[in-house]
Parts: sequence; structure tokens; C-alpha cells
Amino acid sequence: MFSMFAFFWAICIISIINILRYISSLRVLLSILRQADPMLYQSIDGNGFFTGNGQFSKQIRLVRYINTQGYLNHHNDDVIFFCERLRKQFILTKVLCGIVLLSLIVIVIA
Repeated sequence: MFSMFAFFWAICIISIINILRYISSLRVLLSILRQADPMLYQSIDGNGFFTGNGQFSKQIRLVRYINTQGYLNHHNDDVIFFCERLRKQFILTKVLCGIVLLSLIVIVIA
């Protein structure tokens, strides 16, 4: 028999692992940007990206840059590769979190 409770926890674990992969890929992209494109690195608050006093408005620039696929015109192939990877991981994370939320609603209702 299908257990929604087991499904919920399995999807939660998969989502957490995917979020950790996403953060790791973001750190790699920031280290590549530090070398390949210092101006972009500074414009997205690269030094303070994962700190508590980071500037949120600057960090949103990276999200917009990736979502609008502004990286396609970048001169460094590594930046293009990691931005595309981050974009796909972000979409996967959104879908997984939606499934977790949906399964939580089903558990509460049932």
C-alpha cells in the first residue's frame, strides 16, 4: 500500500540534498566569477553573498542574471556551464518543494 507519510519524508530528504547541491554549485560559480568576471562578481556582492550582512538587492541581480539567461553572452564557458546548471537545479528545487508542500497538504487533509 502507498504511504503518503513515507513519500513525504522521501521527497523532503531528496529536496534537502538538492538544496545542498544548489548551494554548493552557487559557491563554485562565485569562485569562478571572482577570477573570470570581477566586475560581475562585485555587482552581485560576491564577497558578502553568504554572510548575514550581504546586500540582498545585489544578490537578486544574480538570480535575475540566471533567470533571464544573461550568461549566454558571457565570454567564459565555465560561467555559462555553471549558470545553466544552477538554473536547472533551481527549477528542480522549485518543483521538489512544490511536491513536498502538496504532499504535506494531503497528509493534513487525510
